[in-house]
Amino acid sequence: MIFLYFSGTRNTKFCVEYFAKKIGESKNIFSIEQPEALEATQTEDEIIFGYPVYYSNLPKIVSDFISSHAELWKNKKIIIICTMAAFSGDGAGVAGRLFKRYGASVIGGLHLKMPDCILDFKALKKSEEDNLRIVEQTKQKIDKTAAAYKNNKLPKEGLGILHHIAGLLGQRLYFYNKTRKYSDKLKIDESKCILCGKCSSLCPMHNITLEKSKIMVYGKCPMCYRCINNCPKQAITLIGRKVLAEPFDKYEF
Repeated sequence: MIFLYFSGTRNTKFCVEYFAKKIGESKNIFSIEQPEALEATQTEDEIIFGYPVYYSNLPKIVSDFISSHAELWKNKKIIIICTMAAFSGDGAGVAGRLFKRYGASVIGGLHLKMPDCILDFKALKKSEEDNLRIVEQTKQKIDKTAAAYKNNKLPKEGLGILHHIAGLLGQRLYFYNKTRKYSDKLKIDESKCILCGKCSSLCPMHNITLEKSKIMVYGKCPMCYRCINNCPKQAITLIGRKVLAEPFDKYEF
């Protein structure tokens, strides 16, 4: 068994690692950004694959990873874990259909709600108390899923035709273009930026660089919010015009 994940702001990483712990597996956990992930995957038959859902769709960085290594998924058994702030419909199904196209068998799907990480948009903001409650409820759901997994019973969340319709009509149909390509909307307020380089070091697409004491932004933002959540001066935005909340990262096993 191997665990693969993409995590922008630690939500998905936390959930995948917590599930691994609960089923007694603490090895073979890799971010898709790690070069050794591909080599480790070749020899494993069962894959737990985790990612966040954007607009009821796959982040482009995740769909690109799956498609770029199409030959790797043939005859694999895959369980999908996806995280979301509120709703996705077929969050697991969007990757599941892609994996099946490349010869994999998708044997389970799990949808997990986590605190909203989009700091420059008001709609989903919650208090720290509410966020702690969300994390605790998700841990309890993972506990139950881990027990079911040990008994060879897996949830199929997001994998059915009704889930597919819900995801399509709920968000994806209206926001498809948001995830069809990388975003060129990332903004850095140079009056706030202290040129610390943290955003550049964190970006999984190398979309931000520090060159000759100037911060440069290109048109390949994966919308992971990693840079926004870690900027010490709240100088970076993507959807909104200013950062409205502090990142929430009080997760404990």
